[in-house]
Amino acid sequence: MKFKNIKYTFLSLLAVAALASCSDDDDDNTPVVITPTCDDGIMNGDETGVDCGGTCTPCEDAMEPEAPDFTGTYAQVDFMGRPGINTVLSADGDIKDSHNMSIPSEMAATFQADFEARLEAYHDVYANILGADPNDVDYEVNILGLDAPTLTGYLAADVLEVAPNLPTTYFNPGTDADDDGRILVPDGDEVALTGRLPQDDVIDVSLILLFGGMEGDRFSGQDTDDDGMADLPRLTSDGVGLTATVGTTFPYLGAPE
Repeated sequence: MKFKNIKYTFLSLLAVAALASCSDDDDDNTPVVITPTCDDGIMNGDETGVDCGGTCTPCEDAMEPEAPDFTGTYAQVDFMGRPGINTVLSADGDIKDSHNMSIPSEMAATFQADFEARLEAYHDVYANILGADPNDVDYEVNILGLDAPTLTGYLAADVLEVAPNLPTTYFNPGTDADDDGRILVPDGDEVALTGRLPQDDVIDVSLILLFGGMEGDRFSGQDTDDDGMADLPRLTSDGVGLTATVGTTFPYLGAPE
């Protein structure tokens, strides 16, 4: 019994020694002090906000957005005055990109010939579809009395013009002042291309000027042989009506429908 008691006492002493040797040599029970800074991402010290206020930057200054950096060299990559004109009359991507990067004063001289060639090419395509000689289906002077060179030169300068003494409109045929039953045919009270109103159907007007001819309906899906089927292509409208709600106060257009 005495031997066993000595053995147990010895084992207990070994256990105590082992526990003492496993203690963290670095743990001297000294508390770790975190010094508040103005960029630690938390509100501490005398700050009144996250990393602001007190001895840091005033919070109202810290909330101000950083001024944009406009240093460097910038280049124009896109330009639009009349929707769809560049897309329709540019023969390829290179011409379209070049037109987008041009300034208005250079557009007509640079791109008129390309635009006219593209316009005539469209008429050749439609002639082939109709089984006609492309030489017989050319652009026809439009409702504004503009021939192909004049129209394409005007459209190549892709800007919306302002007429101080006329109503703002992409096209307003006015009334049938000469009572000939053709409201689109010029009779003296029409206004065109003096700007654009939200309710103006600019795509349809552009198509009429390009393909409508002297009366505005040259290619309007006519049934020429009365068989109930369209014999001419419909090129004077995209078939999409006004879908936006137009108001009289800014921003003028209502929620999309």
